[in-house]
Amino acid sequence: MAELKARAEAFGYRFCSSCNDNSEALPESIPSAPGTLPHFMEEPDDAYIIKSNPIVLRCKAMPAMQIFFKCNGEWVHQNEHVSEESMDETTGLKVREVFINVTRQQVEDFHGPEDYWCQCVAWSHLGTSKSRKASVRIAYLRKNFEQDPQGKEVPIEGMIVLHCRPPEGVPAAEVEWLKNEEPIDSNLDENIDTRADHNLIIRQARLSDSGNYTCMAANIVAKRRSMSATVVVYVNGGWSSWTEWSNCNARCGRGWQKRSRTCTNPAPLNGGAFCEGMSVQKITCTSLCPVDGSWEVWSEWSVCSPECEHLRVRECIAPPPRNGGKYCEGVSQESENCTEGLCIQDIETASDIALYSGLGAAVIAVAVLVVGVTLYRRSQSEYGVDVIDSSALTGGFQTFNFKTVRQGNSLLLNSSMQPDLTVSRTYSGPICLQDPMDKELMTESSLFNPLSDIKVKVQSSFMVSLGVTERGEYHGKVHSGTFPHGNNRAFGTIQARNKATYIQNLSSISTTSELKTTAIFGHLGGRLVVPNTGVSLLIPHGAIPEESSWEIYLAITQKESSLQPEGPDVLLGPEVTCGPSEVAVSTPFALTIPHCAQVNSEHWNIHLKKRTQQGKWEEVMSVEEETTSCYCLLDPYACHILLNSFGTYALIGEPISDCAVRQLKVAVFGCLSCNSLDYNLRVYCMDNTPYAFQEVVSDERLQGGQLLEEPKLLHFKGNTFSLQISVLDIPPFLWRIKPFTACQEVPFSRVWCSSPKPLHCAFSLERYSPATTQLACKVCVRQVKGHEQILQIQTSILENERETITFFAHDDSNFPAQMGPKAFKIPYSIRQRICATFDTPNAKGKDWQMLAQKNSINRNLSYFATQSSPSAVILDLWEARHQHDGDLDSLACALEEIGRTHSKISDITETEVEEPDFNYSRQNGL
Repeated sequence: MAELKARAEAFGYRFCSSCNDNSEALPESIPSAPGTLPHFMEEPDDAYIIKSNPIVLRCKAMPAMQIFFKCNGEWVHQNEHVSEESMDETTGLKVREVFINVTRQQVEDFHGPEDYWCQCVAWSHLGTSKSRKASVRIAYLRKNFEQDPQGKEVPIEGMIVLHCRPPEGVPAAEVEWLKNEEPIDSNLDENIDTRADHNLIIRQARLSDSGNYTCMAANIVAKRRSMSATVVVYVNGGWSSWTEWSNCNARCGRGWQKRSRTCTNPAPLNGGAFCEGMSVQKITCTSLCPVDGSWEVWSEWSVCSPECEHLRVRECIAPPPRNGGKYCEGVSQESENCTEGLCIQDIETASDIALYSGLGAAVIAVAVLVVGVTLYRRSQSEYGVDVIDSSALTGGFQTFNFKTVRQGNSLLLNSSMQPDLTVSRTYSGPICLQDPMDKELMTESSLFNPLSDIKVKVQSSFMVSLGVTERGEYHGKVHSGTFPHGNNRAFGTIQARNKATYIQNLSSISTTSELKTTAIFGHLGGRLVVPNTGVSLLIPHGAIPEESSWEIYLAITQKESSLQPEGPDVLLGPEVTCGPSEVAVSTPFALTIPHCAQVNSEHWNIHLKKRTQQGKWEEVMSVEEETTSCYCLLDPYACHILLNSFGTYALIGEPISDCAVRQLKVAVFGCLSCNSLDYNLRVYCMDNTPYAFQEVVSDERLQGGQLLEEPKLLHFKGNTFSLQISVLDIPPFLWRIKPFTACQEVPFSRVWCSSPKPLHCAFSLERYSPATTQLACKVCVRQVKGHEQILQIQTSILENERETITFFAHDDSNFPAQMGPKAFKIPYSIRQRICATFDTPNAKGKDWQMLAQKNSINRNLSYFATQSSPSAVILDLWEARHQHDGDLDSLACALEEIGRTHSKISDITETEVEEPDFNYSRQNGL
């Protein structure tokens, strides 16, 4: 016993018979035990005091002579221990288990650097063992959530994220989500995730996900409910397909037909947006009036037949029934007795037999004569016969259809004319224009010169009222010298190998190193075009003073541009120079420059810059800016600029978001290399402008390259991601490509901030055998995390077997300059009448402002207000925009619409006639 006390005192404890405090003292009586160190069979666990209920800490050790708790470094009094002893049946060692209570008051009264803690100490005759420290904390859960979930409205298939931060508590609260008071189990629905920091995430919203969501927080003390968040999953409406066009509502003459669609694909749900646009479209139609048939006069009576009857006939051709008209009533043939009842048919005489015999002999003689003549002509055919071309008899004649004008137009210049629109008179056949007035009509018909091999209808009563009379329809071929026409796009779709042709061969592209056009212009004005580049210059009639002329030029800078954009700014098109600079014009001229930006004012800020005489660049204006010095109209592929001074101009684009798109044209060319087994593929990424494409075609033509597939458009975003170009699906046993060269990556800055020179990557493919002549593969061009285009290559590598793939371009090379009336789509006399009509202010709104609105010119109208003739400048802008298509029908419809709108405003009509609004349909090409 003395040895045990000494060992205990060596551990810093003392034995006493009466200890009333909590000092480090042990009881004097310690029973003897076999010699091993105590082993804890159960150690005290961490515990939480809930409300005012004390907690119980326990520990069990074997073998142990005594066990005491030590809390916060102080011994717990012996009287506060509850001890139990038992014997381990296996080992025969003594097992001791001790319990103590810890109250809320004890924990609250403790103020230390750490939580309240307790530890067991067990003794044996060999020494002591200590258990782990068990912490005791007061459990609680506050009432208010740190963040309640918020209600949302999201589109279908959108992502839903509901945030929840539970109240502060000990222990930390666990979060559970309820939907309409039902628990959500994310293990049963892969679309729902509740593991991310207590948040509820629905990856793709479904209609069934609409409901009230509640965040539940709970620990051992209490449960708390957040505010409910209402989630609405809505569906925006989508249009169904158009129905078929209805029948024309007018059985005869002019009417209308319509088609409709419904907002049911899908229908808007839960507050989704209704479909944008028109649910009904109407277009004009003309139904041919039915013509009832009428009998012609009876024919003469025929000779009397052997049956003693003669006949007479008539046909229903005066006129014949047309367009659903009624057929003639009555009989087409009549017969009657021609002997007044004295006919005898059964008596044959010898004279009759002689008559019939004579007729038979005559017939045989005639047949023999015909056979003889036929044989004689065949024998003469060995020497040939002269063939007369009937086209020589009709050369120089064309077929014209003239349609008279509409009645009742208050704008008619000649009130004595009484036209009828419902009646169409067609004059087919050769027309010889000998009268001087007819010659003037033909000269002024340049209104239709650009439209070869197509039918043009100008049925506008307003155009007729301006003097375009008896010129409704024209059929025929235009002389080859007429200015080319076509779509507004610089190049469209290739059609090769079961595709329609793509219009023009590589060899037709000009390879001249100087992209410059010059011509002498006078008072009549004209147009300059740099062939196949999309760059043009329109000098209006009267811009140059009378009795003076200038040699005006239009050129594209081919060398490195002196304009170096700053930062992310890019050059959107070619640098264009027009001059000479000393030319003074009285009215603005129109300069057209193509660009490669996807027009969106939210993503681009586009500027027009001009080079000064000192070689510096200064900003002229921003495209969206309101100014009276110049005007910019930005179309999807070109910018039309109205200017008063010549010089060097360029378009600069400043991206204002990562969604700014630079449109790139992707083209693939191929040719055999010096080694006959190798074939080279060159992939070009160039600005989507005709000038950039022409430059590539010119270079490839010099290298013997062949365009292998239709160029495609790539939307390259300004989001700093690079461009990847790769060759895929190469036939494995016919061709091979060097390892690690099938994919090339171009940094973003190299593509975005590159000079106007096109970017290209080269790939070298090798044949296994010279017998391989066909190549089929794919070229993939994609921006990382962006747009992708795949070009299907299928070609023959042999020149004599290769199918030539052509490409589309406006063939401007034949007519780079046009002077005088031929350069304009609208005849000058018509233009004068339009200007005289719309330049005068009108209180009812029929003036140049409505003319601008109908031609989609809605911005910066103050510029036109400062011009001497606003209508003339608007028409000049129309000429610049429609230099290739010359869509006179749309202009005529716009003018007619203005006249109809005016009549509705004035409410001055003699008869109320329902006339539907066709402007929307016609402007959309319906």
